[in-house]
Amino acid sequence: MHVVLPGDIDDPATPSGGNHYDRRVCRGLADAGWRVHEHPAPGDWPTPGPAARADLAALLAALPGGALVLLDGLVASVAPEALQPQADRLRTVVLVHLPRDDAAEARALAAATAVVTTSEWTRRRLLDRYGLPADRVHVAAPGVDPAPPASGTPAGTALLCVAALAPHKGHDVLLAALAAVADRSWRCACVGTLARDPAYVERLRRQAAGSGLTGRVELLGPRTGNALAAAYAAADLLVLASRGETYGMVVTEALARGIPVLATDAGGLPEALGRAPGGERPGLLVPPDDPAALAGALRDWLGDAGLRERLRRAARARRSTLADWSTTTTIVAAVLKGAAA
Repeated sequence: MHVVLPGDIDDPATPSGGNHYDRRVCRGLADAGWRVHEHPAPGDWPTPGPAARADLAALLAALPGGALVLLDGLVASVAPEALQPQADRLRTVVLVHLPRDDAAEARALAAATAVVTTSEWTRRRLLDRYGLPADRVHVAAPGVDPAPPASGTPAGTALLCVAALAPHKGHDVLLAALAAVADRSWRCACVGTLARDPAYVERLRRQAAGSGLTGRVELLGPRTGNALAAAYAAADLLVLASRGETYGMVVTEALARGIPVLATDAGGLPEALGRAPGGERPGLLVPPDDPAALAGALRDWLGDAGLRERLRRAARARRSTLADWSTTTTIVAAVLKGAAA
């Protein structure tokens, strides 16, 4: 089985949920006995130049007839001209992390043998937008590794945001909400790459300084491995102000540690948040792009010890319902077998 991945998948300066998903699935397939041949696609995906597009087309054309190919959607969805000529010759499965909602993606997915999405929300969106046959689009939600529960603090003042600093993640909304609760005691650690949009990061720094939040909000840059685990272990509440998410792997990573989540009701985030076995939500949802609503929820969390305890109980109960990465790999493997057949 061949896998076409973004060339920067293992760049420690730009970790992402999509890259982590790809890496875990590749590793899981190999552990399950698949022969996995990786092909990093050079180029600045999803905005490749002509040379990168030509290289991708040449790569696919060189694969033997009947080859089974899993392509990351970051690459495949913007290069239909490379997939379409191989539609009858190869068995292609496109893994869509983030729908693009454009004509190029429509052509690319129409040429695929099957499509895998990371949430039911994304699957519905693709079916609605592109009219794909329902039996060709499958959901393999991200797994999560078991983790020790975070101890938390009585006052709940340690806030954590894990997201690349980019406009769609809504850090500007988060800072506006934090400024509105500056009269309360809290600190917020923002973990995520600073390299995606340096101009946006600079605007955030100016916004924090202008709001008097310097020293209370830390832009820490990317964290992986033990450093990321330590950031979660020190947190009371995960806060995610995203304008859109297809799933939100950081939500389940927090819940795996029994940490409640305050997130926007956007895309697949409610799906990732889920419910505890008793039906309770292990966190709070607010409308996206609404600093006042986010500030209100933060004020409720910081000011209501009973609410903090209820959400912590629900988050600890939600831990037992989270699927691991072997479940994700098993679903992807079944889709690949179906495509090969």
